[in-house]
Amino acid sequence: MISWSTYVFFAGACLALVVIPGPNHLYIAARGLAQGRGAALASAFGVETGTLVHIAAAAAGLSYLITRSAALFGIVKWAGVAYLLYLGVRALTSKEEAAGRALRPQPLPKVFLEGVVVNVLNPKVTLFFLALLPQFVDQRAGSPALQIVVLGVTLLVFGLLSDIVYALTAGALGTRLARRARTLRYVSGVVYLGMGVVTAFTGRK
Repeated sequence: MISWSTYVFFAGACLALVVIPGPNHLYIAARGLAQGRGAALASAFGVETGTLVHIAAAAAGLSYLITRSAALFGIVKWAGVAYLLYLGVRALTSKEEAAGRALRPQPLPKVFLEGVVVNVLNPKVTLFFLALLPQFVDQRAGSPALQIVVLGVTLLVFGLLSDIVYALTAGALGTRLARRARTLRYVSGVVYLGMGVVTAFTGRK
């Protein structure tokens, strides 16, 4: 199983990731502004339910790549590096303002399902899992698939806690995000670029 030192380091990375507002946070805040905290919470749980699909897919696919093909793993790794760098550059250069966007009120079950679909069908989330999780998997520590599930669930828990905080404070937080969107883009961009550089220099265990 994963060593405690690796797991603690990964948990710290998860905490750093969820501190920076991302697309899920903005989506949840926007839903809360439009329809209240109940809808924001439904969105949060829907989004993280969708994350379970990504965890399963990552465990199934990445475990094969890690154990069977160093070349394929290298392709996935460098695709992840390129994607993280792309996210960073786009965040630093984008002029789009996503926070505070009005959303049409919907029944809570539909809001929940929308959150699931939004996350499951988002290729960025898949690539993000492919870029991040393999860097913490050690072949000598047992089943790569099990390690990925443990890491993925850890990231999910941190993400859900952060989503709930955003949901419970959606009104005030959404307004604040709308006023500070440019600063948040710059911070997010620097974080993504840093992650891309770190990933590039991380070897396959």
